[in-house]
Formats: sequence, structure tokens, C-alpha cells
Amino acid sequence: MSIITLTTDYGLKDHFVGALKGKILSEYPEAQIIDISHDIDPFNTVEASYIISAAYASFPKGTVHLIGVDMELNKENLHIVMQWNDSYFIAADNGILSMLSQKIVPQKIVAINIHDRLPSDASGLDVFVTVACHIARGGLLNVIGREINSVKEVTEMKAVITTDTIKGHVIYIDHFGNVVTNITKKQFLEVAKGRPYEIQMKTKNIKTILPNYSAIAISDKYPIKNYEGEKLAIFNEAGYLEIAIFRSNPSKIGSASSLLGLNYRDAVTIEFKN
Repeated sequence: MSIITLTTDYGLKDHFVGALKGKILSEYPEAQIIDISHDIDPFNTVEASYIISAAYASFPKGTVHLIGVDMELNKENLHIVMQWNDSYFIAADNGILSMLSQKIVPQKIVAINIHDRLPSDASGLDVFVTVACHIARGGLLNVIGREINSVKEVTEMKAVITTDTIKGHVIYIDHFGNVVTNITKKQFLEVAKGRPYEIQMKTKNIKTILPNYSAIAISDKYPIKNYEGEKLAIFNEAGYLEIAIFRSNPSKIGSASSLLGLNYRDAVTIEFKN
């Protein structure tokens, strides 16, 4: 049984997600369909890229990841498949896959060219479903596309690095209101070289990146509850710098986003001391 994951900006109010699953099962009844997220902000390719980058490693090799965000075919957005780290990613070439390709060179990329083989009223989603089922059955990429050499890059995915600074931006705010930046642990270690540092934000600074959330409780003299509401920074499971408020409840108390005034695309800089 092959796994096909779904990441979209469709939400769950409308029929779109159910219809998408129905189309996959109609074409390939043996498919195992897994939802990653359907709550991507509409057309937010940066958010979609982060979500798929954070999730893909949890799945077995050979998994097919269908990404339905800003997927309409036009002169700027080709439909592509990227074989990467022994998994497959189907998306529009709108920058969504550039976060992955920064980490590891793709094994193969093809521009999908089967559109004229489908019925004239077939949508872009129908194309993605056909391709996903073809790959899930073990089909070859050169049957559904012509090989290309690269994917479109989005500069928002890249932090700006100098000898003494890493300047990044907020790319995602999670369910807890934690703020994820595009600064990676790898970048941090390469620039830091053991030097002291300070994370600079709009209103507050942080001088220590913790190994986990609970490490905020630095003293055994006080219960861990005493540290609730403290700001902190960690590298999350996906390897990105995250700013959080310890055990915050966004709906009652606030979160890193609301309490620290950090929103999508806001700057976050790490400055290293010599």
C-alpha cells in the first residue's frame, strides 16, 4: 500500500478535501491517504513550504506528497514533480519546494506534461491526482514529464548571513502562537563558532537558545509553573529557530506572536559578539 499525503489551503468547511480524496481513491483504491494540513493560509507558499519541510521526514521513503497551494497552471507556475531524498513532491513551481532543495540536491525534477492526455475539463487538481497515483503505483517520472534542472527559489526562504549576524524573518506561526523563523540550526552553528550572541526582535531580546521548552526552568528551588509566561528560544524539531512563550495559552493569556508583537515576515536577527 502506497502513501499519498495532502497539504492544501482548502480548509475543511467546503467539499474540496473530501472530493480530492475521492478522486485519489477512484483512481487508486489501494492508496493510503494521510492529511498533513489543510489550514495553510490561502496562497501562502512560504507557509506550505515550511509545513511540508517539517513533516516529510516522518514518512517512509517513497511517500508521495501532493501539495495543493497556489497550484493553478499558468505561464509563471509550471506543474512539477521533485524526487528528493527518496520521496516525491508534486506541486506548482512557485517556490514551495525551494526550502527542501536548499538542504539536499534533488534526485530528479520533471515538468509535468500530461495535461493534454486528460479530458478537456480536467483541472490542475485532476492532473496532480493522476500523477500522484501513477507514482504511487511505481510509475516512472519520465512518463509524466520532461526533466528540468532546478525549481523556482523564493528569497523569503533564505536568511541573510554575514560574519557576525544572521538576519531572518518569521515564516510561520503555529497553533500555540509560537513563532518560527527561517534561521536554521546549521546556519547558527556555522556562524556562531562558540561566540556569545543575542537574538534581536522588535521589542525584546533573548540571549540563550535552549535545548527544549522545559529548560527554561533553570532553578530547582522553584516549581516549573513559576516559569510559565517566560519568553524563550529553541531550535524546533524541523531545525528552525523558534520563539515561544513557555506554556502559553493564546486564547487566554497570549502567545509569542501576540505578546512579543511578532507577525509573519517580521525580522529576527542573531548578532554574535567578538
